[in-house]
Amino acid sequence: MSRAATPDDVDEICRSLPEVELGISWVDRPTYKVPTGPKGKGFLLCRAPHKSAVDPETGEEYDDLLVIMTPGPAEKEALVADPALPFFTIDHFKGFNAVLVQQSRLAEMSRDELAEIITEAWTCKAPRSLVRKLFGDD
Repeated sequence: MSRAATPDDVDEICRSLPEVELGISWVDRPTYKVPTGPKGKGFLLCRAPHKSAVDPETGEEYDDLLVIMTPGPAEKEALVADPALPFFTIDHFKGFNAVLVQQSRLAEMSRDELAEIITEAWTCKAPRSLVRKLFGDD
């Protein structure tokens, strides 16, 4: 097993994937995107604090959330249901294939696990030609 994941790993992993750009979405949120048109498609973004996502113990809005896309509802549910992983969801994301994780809790998983989850997020948004290129299926 690799070392514990860190917030710095997010940028390193995202930028290691083919043709990833750091842009913005949701008005001003830093978002890692793949080219699929003029605006690209985001697969991981930094979520602004919002009343829809609060710490149940303190009532404070989370200020360090990442939103990571999942290929579908089954993958989302598997990540949220795994007690060994720090992923969760909120009502605001009902019907949306993405999970949330606090950057401050990334160390609860390995860097390899984080890389696998981010790569899967990228594959569900990237053009098929890029996915084939990454996995050597050209």
